[in-house]
Formats: sequence, structure tokens, C-alpha cells
Amino acid sequence: MSDLSTNKTRITELLEQLATAQGVRPSILDGVKFMRANQSMPRVPVLYEPSIVIIGRGQKRGFLGGHVYQYDPHNYLVLSVPMPFECETDVGPDGPMLGVSIKVDIAIIGELLMKMEHKPSMTSTNGILGLFATPLDETLSDAVVRLLECMQSPVEAQILGPQIMREITYRVLCGVHGGALRALLALNGKSGQIQRAVQKMHTQFQQPLDVETLADDVGMSSSAFHHTFKTVTATSPLQYLKTIRLHKAKMLMVQEGIGAGDAAERVGYESQSQFSREFKRFFGESPLQEAAKTRAFLGLDAPVLSRIE
Repeated sequence: MSDLSTNKTRITELLEQLATAQGVRPSILDGVKFMRANQSMPRVPVLYEPSIVIIGRGQKRGFLGGHVYQYDPHNYLVLSVPMPFECETDVGPDGPMLGVSIKVDIAIIGELLMKMEHKPSMTSTNGILGLFATPLDETLSDAVVRLLECMQSPVEAQILGPQIMREITYRVLCGVHGGALRALLALNGKSGQIQRAVQKMHTQFQQPLDVETLADDVGMSSSAFHHTFKTVTATSPLQYLKTIRLHKAKMLMVQEGIGAGDAAERVGYESQSQFSREFKRFFGESPLQEAAKTRAFLGLDAPVLSRIE
């Protein structure tokens, strides 16, 4: 096994070859995305899927619930629920920001935890269970190097990649915040109930959902649901749902070229004027301006992925 410094250098070299397009792009391996930013970006709202984010060069900062989470070549980020927050990107004189995002698979985590004799102990995460940043260590960085190396070959990516992704998940579970990840994914606890509610909000965001309905669906009182939801995500259920709808609407406009009115209707808004007000308050631009800016940033006219990053 190489040492940590050598691994970090190798991660950057491999990402230079693999992360060639601006923004967040899919790879040849399902569950792995590459990230690249050629210039610094100010603080903007983003929506990350459950993932492990490792940065090879540059620096990103996430802002949520009054806390700042820095992820860079020395610290990786873990999100165990789809998490809306604000993010800024710093690009230095040594070249573009480069990173890789690896999907967090709940089924794999559950399987690994059943086999782990010594479960990770619970550690503090500043009160937000769904998000944490952790120093990159030698064993995890070594697995990341092997994942990126195998992705230079489509055949090796399909044969070796899934097992290395599994190993990376295991290394995160063994890290200093692995206990927080385990607590969040407890199937019979309140965190598991929040997971189910979040899943419903992401798949049925067009529907008229309210706190009472969501709480009843997962077998919790409205007050307990609201409190636990905020502990996990640092936001209220209704604000979380609004954030999902606004992000979905933006990407409909970016990907499909539809207008604000159509996007508003497709994500569940009854009033286009309300949608436009809330969109501008959230993103700082009108719907059409924000969609145009995102397409320009990505440098593409074709459908693209969300700017999560």
C-alpha cells in the first residue's frame, strides 16, 4: 500500500484524465460521477444525493445549519440522505477543482454492518446526522486510487469497480464518523423513518404533501417527526420539500428547455407567480436567468446532470 501523500498525488493525476468535462458527469460505472470546476464559484444552493465525495484538487465548502463543512484533498464529505445546502468552490493556480462522487448504497451499508463484529462507535456530528466531513486516511485513499485506476478500462470498471466501491463504503463505516452513519441508517429507529419520508418526498414531490401526512406514513407524531427531520437534515420538512421542488424545476428547464410555467406545474406548484418569487429568493436569479447561467457554466446545449458538485 502506498502512503497517503503518494495516494493523494495519484488521485489527482487520475482525475485529470477522467474528469475532463465541466460540472458533475456520469462515468462508465454506475454510482460514480466525476466533478470538475475550471473556475471558482460563489456560494450557491445545491442538492447532493447520498454520496461519498473525495476531492483531488481544489476546495469546496458546504454551509448547513450554521455549520461549515470543508472538503478538499485532506477531507472527504459524506452525505447519507439527499441533502440540500449551500456550497462554494475555490480553484487555485495549480489547476481546476477535481473530484469524484461515490453513491452511498443503503443496502450495502446494512449488509456490511451485519458482518462487522465491532460496530463503529457514535461520534458527534455537530447535531446534523446526515452530513459530515472527515480526514482522508491512507486506507481509504488507497481504495480510491484503485477505483480510479480500474475506471481507465471499461471491462475492469465493470468487474472490479463494484467491489472497490463496497470497500470504500466499508472504510467510511470504519472512520471516525462511521457511528453517525450507522445511527442514521438504523432500520428500526427514527432515522430510518426519516429515510422513508425523504424517499417519498423525492419520488412524489409533485403531490400535495404535508407534515401530518408524512408523519402518519412513517408512524410518528407530527411534532416528533418535525424534530427528528430537522436533526437529520438541519431544515424543516416543508422547507426541504420546497428545496427539492425548486431544484427539480431548475433542472427541468436546463435539461429539457421548458419554460418556468411548465416547470412550476410539473413540480407541484399551482401558482406560477409564487414559484417565480420563491425561485428567485432561493437561487438569487429568475428561473430563466438561473437556467441560462447553469447551461452556460456547463458549456453544453444538451441535457445535463444537476449542478451538485
